Formats: sequence, C-alpha cells, structure tokens
Amino acid sequence: MSKHTLLYTEMVTTGAIIYGKGDYLGYNKEEHPIAVQLGGSDPSDMAKCAELSQERGYDEVNINVGCPSDRVKNGSFGACLMAQPEVVANCVKAMQSAVDIPVTVKCRIGIDDMDEDEDFARFIDTVADAGCDTFIVHARKAWLQGLSPKENREIPPLNYPRVHRLKQARPELSISINGGIKTLAETQQQLESVDGVMVGREVYANPYIMSSVDKDIFGDANAQSLSRREIVLQMQQYIERQEDPYFKPWHAARHILGLYQGQAGGRIWRRYLSQNGTGKNPDPNLLLNALDAVESAQREVAEYNSQKD
Repeated sequence: MSKHTLLYTEMVTTGAIIYGKGDYLGYNKEEHPIAVQLGGSDPSDMAKCAELSQERGYDEVNINVGCPSDRVKNGSFGACLMAQPEVVANCVKAMQSAVDIPVTVKCRIGIDDMDEDEDFARFIDTVADAGCDTFIVHARKAWLQGLSPKENREIPPLNYPRVHRLKQARPELSISINGGIKTLAETQQQLESVDGVMVGREVYANPYIMSSVDKDIFGDANAQSLSRREIVLQMQQYIERQEDPYFKPWHAARHILGLYQGQAGGRIWRRYLSQNGTGKNPDPNLLLNALDAVESAQREVAEYNSQKD
C-alpha cells in the first residue's frame, strides 16, 4: 500500500538477538524502508546489535525508550530509561560509532512524576548532545506503577502541544509525534507542527488508511491507490513467495484482519480468516477464499439494496 512509509519492527531485545536461537532480525526486502527497534541499555550490546542490524540491511536502528511493561522495566530498558538519559546517551554514542545508518530514539514525554517540561527537556538535551538528531515522541506519560501496558496506551492524557513546543525549541532536531492519531487528515494537521507522524494501533486496526498515504502525505503523483481486492491478491502472491518452511498463511493474514473495517462483509472477512487460518492444516488459499466470501456477501447486500430501491 505504501512505498514511502517507514516501517518499524516490534521491539526486539539485545539479549534475544545476541543469545537467542531464532532469527530476530529477519524481515522481507519488500518492507523497506524499515527500522529495527531495539530494547536494551548496555552500550556495548546495543552497538553490537546495531552493527548486526546494519549488516542485515536495515535503514535505521531505533532505541525503545517508551515501552512501559514490567518485564521491560525489570530488564532496565524501555520507558524506565526516561529517568536515565545519560544511559541512553551512552548507548547512542556507542551505536553511532558502530554504524553509518541513523540511530534514533522513541520515547514518552515522561514517566510517573517526571516533569513534562523540565525533565523531558533535560532528557532530550542530554540524548541530543550525544549525537541523536531524531526523536519519535509518544505524546503521553507512561505510568510504571498502577497501569498495565494497554492502559498506558490509552489512559494517560495526550499532550500534543508539549511535542510541538519541543520542535519549536529545538528546530534543528527531527521530531515525530505518536499517540492517538487515526486519520490522514489528522496526520496532515500534525505535520504543520512536527516533522513526522507515527501511527500504530489505528493502522493495525484499519490498515486501508495507508492506501493513499504515498499520494496524500508524501506527494507522490505517480502512486497508485490499490483497492482492497488488489491488496488481497498481492498479499496472496506474497504468501506464495515465502520459502520459510515454518511460514504459514496466518502469519501474514492476521495482520490484515482489519482490511475491511467499516465495509460490508468486514465481519465475514475477520471470521473466515480466524476460523480457517489457524490449526494444523491451514488453508493455503486462505486470502482468496476469504475474498470470495466477502464479495459474495457484498453482492447480496447490493442486490438487496437495489430491490429495496
């Protein structure tokens, strides 16, 4: 759906990359441009993982200083590092000395009782002085005591003006904003105050909002806006190209459960994928058969409406 949108991996820890048995840096070349998001706080481990990421062809390596889960906090990385800007700064220095690709930071505007103005400014200044010039800011605090990770994505109030003021105060930095942004119209509005917008939950729940992003946001006059049907057919081809023996159609299909969000047949699409995509004998033509079910339902609705009219 987009050739220009920068994609971020899920957060992967340095321990998993260095000591894990799986390939935690795997991705598909069609995902470029793509950034790997690292969780860690040891400068040497972060530098090693950044170097491995560059060797694998990633376009950017990002330090996660925003995840609020207890497991992350106990591992001394994620949002708790907001209170330790010197640690993040040391990681930035070590990583930049190891790689040529950009080293960026994703953070919150604070945690717990941190001051959203003074403490947040000190964090940005400390990390920027270490050489980081790009920050992706989730515009709400993280409460590490009393709120679950899910609640931390919804309950603390959004403070967009604080991120806008950061850009005004540090115009030389690239500042992107994250949190609660659901439409391309809202994205355009935010881009009047910041350099970039990260969209997370909404693009997962309703991925078709990306269909016109290259034209509407990036100004690519030659960009094609694919129909949902065209997206399904291309995703089916993508599935068929996978050579990993452990790959299953569900691994891709589960990420587009929301493709028909708000459309006739949307519930049928989700139900068909969920019921037929898992289990020991998954349907190899999962997407095509789900598409047939949706389009059949849509024809019935269209026929009913025509008769009613």
